[in-house]
Amino acid sequence: MLLTNIGELTTNVAVDGDPCGTLRDAAVLVHDGLIAWTGSADAVPPSPDALVVDAGGRAVIPGFVDSHTHLVFGGDRAEEFAARMAGERYAAGGIRTTVAATRAASDDDLRARLAALVAECRAQGTTTVEIKTGYGLDVATERRLARLAAEVTDEVTFLGAHVVAPEYADRPDEYVSLVTGDMLTAVAPHARWIDVFCEDGAFTAEQSRRVLAAGRAAGLGIRVHGNQLGFGDGVRLAVELGAAAVDHCTYLADADVAALAASDTVAALLPGVEFSTRQPYPDARRLLDAGVTVALASDCNPGSSFTSSMPLMIALAVREMGMTPSEAVWAATAGGARALRRADVGVVAPGARADLVLLDAPTRVHLAYRPGVPLVRRVWKDGRQLPGSGTAQGQPTMRALANPPVW
Repeated sequence: MLLTNIGELTTNVAVDGDPCGTLRDAAVLVHDGLIAWTGSADAVPPSPDALVVDAGGRAVIPGFVDSHTHLVFGGDRAEEFAARMAGERYAAGGIRTTVAATRAASDDDLRARLAALVAECRAQGTTTVEIKTGYGLDVATERRLARLAAEVTDEVTFLGAHVVAPEYADRPDEYVSLVTGDMLTAVAPHARWIDVFCEDGAFTAEQSRRVLAAGRAAGLGIRVHGNQLGFGDGVRLAVELGAAAVDHCTYLADADVAALAASDTVAALLPGVEFSTRQPYPDARRLLDAGVTVALASDCNPGSSFTSSMPLMIALAVREMGMTPSEAVWAATAGGARALRRADVGVVAPGARADLVLLDAPTRVHLAYRPGVPLVRRVWKDGRQLPGSGTAQGQPTMRALANPPVW
């Protein structure tokens, strides 16, 4: 495929102080699902057999990389959301409600919900998604959630240490032993990562260390939920253990920021949570100015952030967290890739996967400038246009987009 007449191409290959590596009047050549070439539209290498797609002067960005989701679950918590909007405080206790519903759900029910949410993500431009377990909290259900997640993504995270299972409420250390023993053994074959909620009301720093050390010994990479509900040990524990990412980062001491800046641990910010819980937003500007690598992710889950929209995360980050539109788009693409320690996604460069999003807009700025507007026109994953994105299936040979917009 040759995608040409691109008004603004975001490559995320930094050049001349521009981390987004912006190209104007650009083209992208795709071969065998990978990016083969990028450059000026008037300098395309000979490609006589390529399917030509005319972008009509629109913007193209890498597919979004959502590095933090909880897409496998049963039940609904709309009443909890309504209560929160009426003034009740968020304290993460509703996780146990979802655990009960998830344990009771069949594989078919969970698979159907998962498929619908993945389709929702893709329609909004997300081409790489991480999915956590954590709504089973027993060996059989956690293994089941990991197996189902692995059917749709390679980025599966074992989060048995989400909260203490209700049947272990008075025996948290015994539950940690279960997580690091039989549960880990059952889930590890289906997972790439291990995660822990290091927070008051969930797991202490010592318990979190046990969980992460066991996961590492089983060959899993490390991720951490930390510093969401208050100041704590999560960020510094993540840095100490070399975690790929520490997610939330809402309450940070100066020492936390300094530790992140001196490490390669990514701070993954989840503004959908603050939107849904009315907690303070993370200070992305503080992190960026300190030299911390920042990612944006949706944290799509039924309790604290039931949205799969990465464009919404970008708009919130710009409006509420001090990020520029370009910084936010980078964080939602290349930043997410770094949070997953991936070099083959989040960029438009030769050798990378051809995961591309065509926006119905002249620049990436419109993702924040026009919040709530469905700007994703077409989505390609590994060079193939995804169903339901843009032009109807059966018409892939269109050489020019109908009714190009006038800006």
